[in-house]
This record gives sequence, structure tokens and C-alpha cells, in this order.
Amino acid sequence: MENNEFTYLSNLNNTQKDAVINLDGPCLIIAGAGSGKTKVLTTRVAHIIKNKKAWPNQILCVTFTNKAAKEMLNRVSKLINKQTSAIPWLGTFHSICAKFLRKHASAVNLGHNFTIIDQDDQIRLVKNICKSEDIDTKKISPQFIISKINQWKNNGFLPSNVKNSKGDVFEKGILNVYKIYQEKLVALNACDFGDLILYCVSIFENNKEILKTYSKNFKYILVDEYQDTNIIQSKWLSLLANENKNICCVGDDDQSIYSWRGAEIKNFLNFDKLYKNTKIFRLEQNYRSTQNILSTASGLISNNIARLGKNLWTEGQQGELVKLTCYKNAKDEAVDISDIVEKKLKKEISLNNIAILVRAIFQTREFEERFLKIGMGYRIIGGIKFYERAEIKDCIAYLRLVFQKKDDLAFERVVNNPKRSIGNKTIQQISEYGSKNKLCLENSSIKLIELDKIKPKAKIGLLSILNLLKKWRQDFQNKDHRKLMQTILDESGYSAMLKNKKDLENENKIENIKELLSAMREFDNLEEFLEHVALATSIDQDWDGEKINLMTMHGSKGLEFDAVFLPGWEEGLFPHQKSLEEKGDAALEEERRLAYVGITRAKKKAFISFSMNRFYQGDWIESIASRFIDELPEKNIQRNEFSDVENDVFDFNQDIEYDEGIRSPGFLRLQKKLKRIK
Repeated sequence: MENNEFTYLSNLNNTQKDAVINLDGPCLIIAGAGSGKTKVLTTRVAHIIKNKKAWPNQILCVTFTNKAAKEMLNRVSKLINKQTSAIPWLGTFHSICAKFLRKHASAVNLGHNFTIIDQDDQIRLVKNICKSEDIDTKKISPQFIISKINQWKNNGFLPSNVKNSKGDVFEKGILNVYKIYQEKLVALNACDFGDLILYCVSIFENNKEILKTYSKNFKYILVDEYQDTNIIQSKWLSLLANENKNICCVGDDDQSIYSWRGAEIKNFLNFDKLYKNTKIFRLEQNYRSTQNILSTASGLISNNIARLGKNLWTEGQQGELVKLTCYKNAKDEAVDISDIVEKKLKKEISLNNIAILVRAIFQTREFEERFLKIGMGYRIIGGIKFYERAEIKDCIAYLRLVFQKKDDLAFERVVNNPKRSIGNKTIQQISEYGSKNKLCLENSSIKLIELDKIKPKAKIGLLSILNLLKKWRQDFQNKDHRKLMQTILDESGYSAMLKNKKDLENENKIENIKELLSAMREFDNLEEFLEHVALATSIDQDWDGEKINLMTMHGSKGLEFDAVFLPGWEEGLFPHQKSLEEKGDAALEEERRLAYVGITRAKKKAFISFSMNRFYQGDWIESIASRFIDELPEKNIQRNEFSDVENDVFDFNQDIEYDEGIRSPGFLRLQKKLKRIK
């Protein structure tokens, strides 16, 4: 194996090499933070191809983000010295399922040019259903209904499969909405994200020949971030792996932090039960962080019970101790952290390599105000995504409607945008007529105009947009999608609408649309572009300029920084009280995993802090230290001195009296800690 043909194996440590060369049968790679999992995964793909175990199109590689898929593709291409087309089946769960579904759409009563709707479209559709079914959206919100529908889909349930075991009237009402919702989607020739995987599983289960074709073809299946899979994703993988059994999943059970998205850690913990004769490899050597940072994270996560277990280590430096500081209030916390960055870290570390990771997004406010005051550049990672901005969604809606006229949700968004004197009553009239006569909104509009049922002013506006849609569809035949977009913007009056409003907001919108037109250059056709927009994830954004990074710990997963600040480690905030109330011990373990993720983002320096008071939703709240503080290993921690805390919070010369209701373990731990610091 060590001949010139396989020199790429020499770049691996012994455990990594074992995980790469053991190709046959099910395999679980437990990859600790910074242990080179992407390197192992891509080298394994290259090794399969170099050993001629399979043709490139017989390998399926699944990731969770487009960024990860692109990174894997680039690395594999370099290893095998071929163009990126050498690995055609590589992408996210949703993008790969979209490919399958386009090919077999008729099996679930869809056309191959179906639209993939986003959350805003889901909300509008559910609102319409609630209105027609006389459901009071003040008592039950469309967002809640959608979350329940998504939960059913993540668990693999179509409406006909949902069992209302408790006879819950409330749930029964949502199930009825779910049934109508799915019927409407089929009528619109559309599906949502959950449908992409759910429909594929349904096709595989009901069409054994189709399943056999794909499961025989994919001789090797590789999955990244397996700990983040939900039930339906795991089922999809097991169906595809059924024939050859060569499935290799890479992940870290200690970084499973997305249960609120439907991620099921049991998929990871029970992998060897689902796939018999599983080989398990533990990647424990870390190439990112200092030993003190790793030992701190390992000591904390060792308190979890639901884990397979590993111990991170490095051949690198021991490094600085992790700094632990208590502040009087959250404002002091923000001021001191900014001072540390401004007066110390900035001299040796770029702001781009410094991050402040919070448990809840509201925590960034204090830091933002402080950074604005001292003139420090910062960026909020995970704010409004590019493709979720209103002006971008308007542009996309126009393109979707040109692409297929059945897209009623897109029609509703653009028919009176810019204003064309088409009011809500007219739109409701069109909708009701279309529903009654089983027509899409565009055809319903045409018919109502022919019957002279539309008021004169609205009729002029409707004829205008209908004629433009007809023209744009003709343009679509001989114009590329970028020129088509520019034509739509000019002829619809959208560009003029923005240019006529001279303010900063509209200037920003114009710049965003310019960026959209630039982004469209990267795609060969409109269908490819629209699919990309539907599948785009927040992590795919570009970072530019010297700015400190603010984000949630959830949003930081997969990233790394030279220095990391972890503020707000207080009971109720972290671990989060709402999570504990809803899911108990399971939530506590996930919160601890989140802490582990936060600490292991740091390469050289880590700072953990908590405050005694925090301003939240209009009130000052007295805080106590997170229970996680007491779980940090003492030998790896440096407790920083702080002034006035003992005088402001406790008088240690008198006995403390309190009710049983606040006699919490966290409170007692904090009392003990403050005495020790004094």
C-alpha cells in the first residue's frame, strides 16, 4: 500500500489510515473535533477509485451543507487528479433527493419541473388553508402547524401514516390541515424540503425495481455529520445501502446539537445495531486546539451518559489555560471582552480569527452596542440569509412563475408587486374562482377577464402582468436566465420602483439585486439556479473584511477560530431553561454537547464567562453560574480575579437565608465558588 500509487495514505495517522483502507462492510468513524474527518472521508473516496473498487458514479457521498459538498469535491479531485465531474453523486441530502425526484416525479403525482417551496411559501399556503377551513390562526399559528407537519415528515409520516393515538382533537385538526396541504402542493406541482426525502423513501418502498436499481448501483455510500441525521434520512440511507452494505458514516456523537431540527442521536449510537458486523474507528488525535482546550472540553463532556466515548489529544502545545471570569453584569462582560480584544488579542490575532459564541441571539446586543461605541468592526453570522431578503424573494418569485405557471404562491407574491391596482379582494376573487374550477391563479385570472368579472382598474393591471408573463416565457426560449432576470426587473417596473425611492434601504436592495444577478452567472440554466436557491444554506455566505465574528454556538459548528469567547454561562440561559423544561435530561446532555462544540471551536485561546445580573426582556435578572462551570476540570482553568462581586452579591460574613424554592444546586455551587475565589 505504501508504493507511489498510494502516497496519499502517508499523510494519514495510523487510525485515519485504518479507517480509509477498510472499505468493505458497514463502518462508523467516530471523529472528534478537529481530528481530520473530512480528510479521512475524501481520502476514502479516492482510495475506492484508485483501487478500482467502483466507478465514480457508483459512489454516493452525502453531506449537510453545499459548502461541505464543494469542499469534498475539490479535495477528492486533487487526490485522484481528475476534473470535478469524476464524482457526480456528491451533495446534500436534499439536493441528491431532488435529483432522484425529478427523474421519478410521476410516481408521486408531480411533474419533473416541480417547484421547491421555502418556509415563507409554506406559511402563506397554511394561512390560506386555515382561512378556508375556518381555523383561528390566533389560537394556533401557521408556524406551529408547519413545525408539526415538518416533525411528521422528519419521522417519515405522510398524512395517511400519522396515528393520532391519544385522540387529541387539537392534533387531529392539524392532521386535517396536513392532508389538505399535501393535496394543494400536488395541485401546485410543488413540494417542500421535507417532501424531497419523504417522497424518495416512499418511491423506494413502493417501487422495488427503482430501489434495486439505485441500491445495486451505489457500491459505496459515505455520509458526513451522521449524528445530525433524522429518522427519515437514516431510513433513506438504509434503503440505498441494502444491496451492498458498504456504508461508511462519519460523525461525532458529542457534537449532536440539532434535535430541534429533528436530528436523532440514536441513529449514531445504534448504528452497529442497524448494520451488523460494523467496524468502528475512533479519531481522537486533534489537529486544531491546544491540549488545555481539549482537556477542558473532554472533562465537561465526560458528564454525559449517552455517548460512545473518546478522549481527544494532540501532539501540539499544552497551551494557555482556559480563562474563566465572573462579571457584575452583562454590560461589564461586553466591555471587558472588547477591551481584551482591542488591547491584547488584536495585536497578535486578526479580528477574522476571533469569535464570540452565544447561546441565544439576544446576547449579541450588548456586544454590538459596545463595538459600535469603540468603532470595532463586527459581523453577525446567521442573520437574515441572502436568499431570504424580501427583494431577492421577489426576484425569485418572478423567475419561478415564468418557469412554471402553476406556481400560485409566486403569482400571489408578484401580481401586485410593484403596485398594479390589484387589491386583496381581487386576488381573493381570483383564488376562489380558481379553487372552484380547479385552475391555477394565472389561468383563473385569464378566465375572469374573459368573463368581464374583474373591475376596470384591476383589469388593466392584471392584463399588464399577464401579457408580460407571456412575453417573458417567449424570452425564456432565447435568453439566458441572467438576461431574463434583468428584462423582468426593467419591464415589470421593479427596478424603477426601487430607484424612485431615494433612501438607504432601497439603495441596499438595489445592491443586493446586483449581487443576485452576479450570482446567477455561476449556473448553466434557470432550473439549476432555482434549485440552488431552494437548497442554499446560511453557511454558504462569503466573509470579507477585518471583523470580529458574533454568532450562536449552534451556528459555529464546523468552524474554528484562534480565540473564542463564550459569555453568558448562567443557569436558565445555558443550559437553557426552556429546553430543560421540554426535554429534561436529554436536553441537558444536548446543552452540554453544545458547550463542548463551543469550546472546541478555539485553536489557541478560550475565554468562558458568566455575569451576576443580565438585562432580559425589559428586566434585570439576577443570575447564578451554570452547572457546567462546576464541571470544568480545575487543572485546565485559570480563574480571573474580579472586583466588587462579593460585596454586590453576597456578604460572606453573614449566614445566607433563602426559601427552599431557590435552594438550587447551581445557587449553592455559585456560593461555594465565590468563597473560593475570595
